[in-house]
Amino acid sequence: AAAESASSDMFDEIVMAEERFHGEGYQEGYAEGSHVGVVEGRRYGSLHGAKIGSEVGCYLGFALTWQCLLQKCLDEKNSKKLRALDLLIGMIQKFPYEDPTYDKLQEDLEKIRGKFKQVCSMLNIQSDFRISTERSSLTF
Repeated sequence: AAAESASSDMFDEIVMAEERFHGEGYQEGYAEGSHVGVVEGRRYGSLHGAKIGSEVGCYLGFALTWQCLLQKCLDEKNSKKLRALDLLIGMIQKFPYEDPTYDKLQEDLEKIRGKFKQVCSMLNIQSDFRISTERSSLTF
């Protein structure tokens, strides 16, 4: 009876090995996938955040420069342009850079882009230039 019980346990181990290895493999794969997902998500978030920061920073630099230039010559046309620039600067300053979970981030970013296009139109400047995130290099 003991020999029969030992051979029965051995067959059970063989039959159950596939299920056991499947479970262990699943756990290892799940842990590895979770780690890789976090790393990839962090990298994507950093890259996307840097692009948005660069874009909004460019708009702010543009607006502050034009604000400085237009203040030298105050007339009715320039005061309208200055008001539009002030609105753009205010929108940018209220933009929540430090909160990646802000639910209206895309909506507010679109409003800033729209205001930027309006200001460009008022200044007779083309607003269709692209902000490149790729590094340029000089070759000789």
